Amino acid sequence: MADLPLSTSGKTALEVAREIASQAGEILADRFYEVKEISYKGVGDIVTDVDRESEALMKSVLDREYPDMGFLGEESLGDRADSGYVWIVDPVDGTRNYAAGIPVVSLVIGLALDGEVVVGVNYDPLLKEMFYAERGRGAFLNGKPIRVSEKATFVECSLAADISYGGEGTLYSLDVIKKLWPDLWSVRILGSSALGLSYAAAGRVDLYFHHRLAPWDQVAGMLLVEEAGGIVTDRSGKRAGLYSDGLVASNRALNAEFLRKTEGMDWRIPTQRAV
Repeated sequence: MADLPLSTSGKTALEVAREIASQAGEILADRFYEVKEISYKGVGDIVTDVDRESEALMKSVLDREYPDMGFLGEESLGDRADSGYVWIVDPVDGTRNYAAGIPVVSLVIGLALDGEVVVGVNYDPLLKEMFYAERGRGAFLNGKPIRVSEKATFVECSLAADISYGGEGTLYSLDVIKKLWPDLWSVRILGSSALGLSYAAAGRVDLYFHHRLAPWDQVAGMLLVEEAGGIVTDRSGKRAGLYSDGLVASNRALNAEFLRKTEGMDWRIPTQRAV
């Protein structure tokens, strides 16, 4: 992959993303035990004042360092994720965990070029774990290379998933777990899709799936898994993109087995998601 444009201060895109993650992470960590202002965007879908403060910081730095690039954030929205260079951020992934005082939370920063993710950072400020990757250069956790699981059968597999915001997607996902459960080693529902994908990239869980995610949920995780030697597909088995319909992340063997075992289930039915 060709070198990415440097920032106005002469830094690489990955350097900028990691620095922003550290700065925004301080906000999340400092406010974790404080009372947050909570409002609802939909059923079960909340936002806190920390989400907005974190995203404002991210956007201000990115506007200064890369004024000619697009921006898409969970709270402020913005540009399409598949048109030119676009920074994509999730200021607090796992907001419901964060608001409840459950320490499973992270923040996400990614850079896409025409929809292809080229830089991804997922930072857990409470454990001080920074997962990061640049296209073609491997995936890392705090400076050390990470790899997806090498397990090949579900009997020894730890599966992770997260629950959609209401609707049939949640029930379909639970049906998948129920179908697979007799042959699984363990199941984890984390409450943070970004961490679920990062854990798959690091081999902490063997497979992660979700009914449907937004670009900011998956922008870093998709790149991390691929750079860690895994694959990320949609519910039909095609390589996933930022606007894909469903997501399965694992090594090739487990991904194929997941798709085989879920063939014909409601979870596999296309959602006709508009892009």
